[in-house]
Amino acid sequence: MQPKQITRRRFIKLAGAATGGVLLGSRIALPQSPMTMPQGPSSAAAASGLALSDEHADHTIRIGTGLVEVGPQRILSTATYNGQFPGPLLRLKEGRRVVIAIHNDTDTPEQLHWHGQFLPIDADGAAEEGTPFIPARGMRRIAFTPGPAGFRFYHTHLRAGADLSAGQYGGQVGPVYIEPKHEPGVYDREVFLTLKEFEPFFMRGGDMAMDFLSPVATVRALKDAAGKAEREARGTPEGYEVGYRVFTINGRTLGHGEPIRVKRGERVLFHILNGSATEIRSLALPGHAFKVVALDGNPVPTPAPVPVLWLGTAERVSAIVEMNHPGVWVLGDLADDDRDRGMGIVVEYAGRKGKPQWIKPARSRWDYTRFGKTGTTAPTPDEVIEMTFAKRQAAAHGFNLWTINGTPFDMHKMKAMFHVRRGRRYRLRMRNASDDIHPMHLHRHSFELAKVAGRSTFGVIKDVVMLGGYQEMEVDFIADQPGLTLFHCHMQIHMDYGFMALFDCI
Repeated sequence: MQPKQITRRRFIKLAGAATGGVLLGSRIALPQSPMTMPQGPSSAAAASGLALSDEHADHTIRIGTGLVEVGPQRILSTATYNGQFPGPLLRLKEGRRVVIAIHNDTDTPEQLHWHGQFLPIDADGAAEEGTPFIPARGMRRIAFTPGPAGFRFYHTHLRAGADLSAGQYGGQVGPVYIEPKHEPGVYDREVFLTLKEFEPFFMRGGDMAMDFLSPVATVRALKDAAGKAEREARGTPEGYEVGYRVFTINGRTLGHGEPIRVKRGERVLFHILNGSATEIRSLALPGHAFKVVALDGNPVPTPAPVPVLWLGTAERVSAIVEMNHPGVWVLGDLADDDRDRGMGIVVEYAGRKGKPQWIKPARSRWDYTRFGKTGTTAPTPDEVIEMTFAKRQAAAHGFNLWTINGTPFDMHKMKAMFHVRRGRRYRLRMRNASDDIHPMHLHRHSFELAKVAGRSTFGVIKDVVMLGGYQEMEVDFIADQPGLTLFHCHMQIHMDYGFMALFDCI
């Protein structure tokens, strides 16, 4: 199978119900470890039968249309939370129950997903699991106990299909930081960054560069399977992909808005969220290193410095940067096209002025295993679940159709593909029979990386992980959330066209 001759970035460059309050009490006792999650009692309000509408809301979120000033004389109209992008940062307390009022000021029923938290179905925010919709021109009031601690976020969870104004293509993204009971961090201050593209458009084919992951080992059988599928689709146009015209950090293009002002010697903890609908992002700061201390909000066993961060859709990285290289710098994406269209932000040292400088870092690879424990492996699981992901080119009205074990997800039937038993440890052996990188996400749980492209690891806990083209990966999770749990690729265009499955925990 011949590699494609044009990248997505190169292509872009060339192409120039009723209102009501609903009581949802969390039943999850916060775990000491994300891999051990015992059940706790229902909330006091649920036990007493208190009408949640009588309670004061700790936070209010309004879904509607807002204006985002991405650049000089460039103001976009898009779906937002509380009329802003990103949505308001919610700082919650570990173990302290919270009440949130969610108002839907649009004409379309909505879902709000609390990504990375261990919540019951009624609060999680996924219709596939059975979460009630937030009715059009209505509201829901929910209550839960936040957890686990760390950097999480919230976002819409609707199928967009061919509507580029729907789903995660808009501005419905907001950060959440669940403060731990004991904060061990050694830093001077925090900075939250949300990476996001706007003004999407469809194009034919045009894959992104996929050569930044390590290990690089691929599986011949997966390449062969993809090659066979490609030969069978010969003569069929490539499936639609999504490109973007505007690239932002915190809703601003590079150079617009205030810079990040720092002092020499400061230790800044950056919490970085890839809020994209479909794009993998990179981030570098010339002359500085990122000491990664947490992935997806979970502390890593082995913090390590890296020159470049890579984040799949919905991934989060928390990293400390020692400000020891004075100047005015561009913190931005490695891709010149994307950075030129706005994917960057200025970092300005006190007493320094001038044009922000960009220096491309030396080539490096992103390796999850370097943050794991060495000399040990993950515990033996109770059961291994085999999963193979494949693409049927342009098989869904011009869109690529994605399958798990040969079957695309049916949005009408919404049947569970996998059945698991509560309390057992399961290993997902994921095999990617495509050349795309897939950021795989499991709702209502975290998982532990066990093997990445043939390399064993232990202790790295995540809720999204990038699976490389033609590669295998093994992750473990403990099935301790009863009922349906959604598993999917976090790229909107993939999950919309088949790349989802349900687990049913009994």
